[in-house]
Amino acid sequence: MEYVKLGRAGVKVSRLCLGCLNFGWVTDEAESIRIIHRALDAGINFIDTANVYSRGLSEEIVGEALAGRRDQVILATKFSRPVGDGPNDRGNSRWHIMREVEGSLRRLKTDYIDLYQVHRPDPDTPLDETLSALTDLVRQGKVRYIGTSTFPAWQLCESLWISERMGYERFVCEQPPYNILNRGIERELLPFAQKHGFAIIPWSPLAAGWLSGKYRRGEAPPPDSRAVRRNWDLESELSAKRFAVVEQLEGLAKEIGRTISQLALNWLLQQPAVTAPIIGPRTMEQLEDNLAAFGWSLAPEHLEFIDRLVPPGTEIHPMY
Repeated sequence: MEYVKLGRAGVKVSRLCLGCLNFGWVTDEAESIRIIHRALDAGINFIDTANVYSRGLSEEIVGEALAGRRDQVILATKFSRPVGDGPNDRGNSRWHIMREVEGSLRRLKTDYIDLYQVHRPDPDTPLDETLSALTDLVRQGKVRYIGTSTFPAWQLCESLWISERMGYERFVCEQPPYNILNRGIERELLPFAQKHGFAIIPWSPLAAGWLSGKYRRGEAPPPDSRAVRRNWDLESELSAKRFAVVEQLEGLAKEIGRTISQLALNWLLQQPAVTAPIIGPRTMEQLEDNLAAFGWSLAPEHLEFIDRLVPPGTEIHPMY
């Protein structure tokens, strides 16, 4: 496993980040813990979860799995998404942040969070209020670094201006959706991140399963797939465009002796602005497949082939 700096921060993280969205919901606790331990043994030291994943159960499972190994891990979690029906049970206010960090610390069985991330922008809360509260958490020792998820470049730029002017902590990373089928962030976000030293930690690197090979044109999707859970229309014109790209990517993967998911992850690892794609295995088999995306590189002609299929900056929107 290779390790790189988390943006401008001095801490180093593995080139793959273990995402824990499925733990406690799709994957039971015992299997989730096995997956976490296997990832740690493979050299992954970066784990990402959120207070809303499995209604907090994901954080509890991660906390249980890290017993005795907490110091080996850069542990990330998030806040912002709704955790209840009350008017303050969501968002990026100081009130919500201060309550939710205590719940995450308790569930994770830890005294500190290495990376505390704003899960989504909140138009109802001034960004300076959010940065002020997060700065207080850093100074209290409850949080080490702060980051964002799915923020536009202009809002990250605003955050830098506020942090410099007010003396607040600055965000060190951004988690955007990014994959071969969704390259929209290459237009503004990635150039901004490179210029200003933001780490990029892409979520949905397999485009919600489209780049895993599980969906086939004209075939029913697997019964346990997201397509079934969310009732996707796989017969639409847009789905046809996705299938056309995926089928050619599968041909390339077969040619080089890899799975399409390994190809998709390796492509991300070769993008200059990317720090660590977030893998989200549901099973041990999926984790082993994802780990095999590391340690080799697509050839220049393969990267050019992918650019012709999906030109830089293009979006063939997957269904998240």
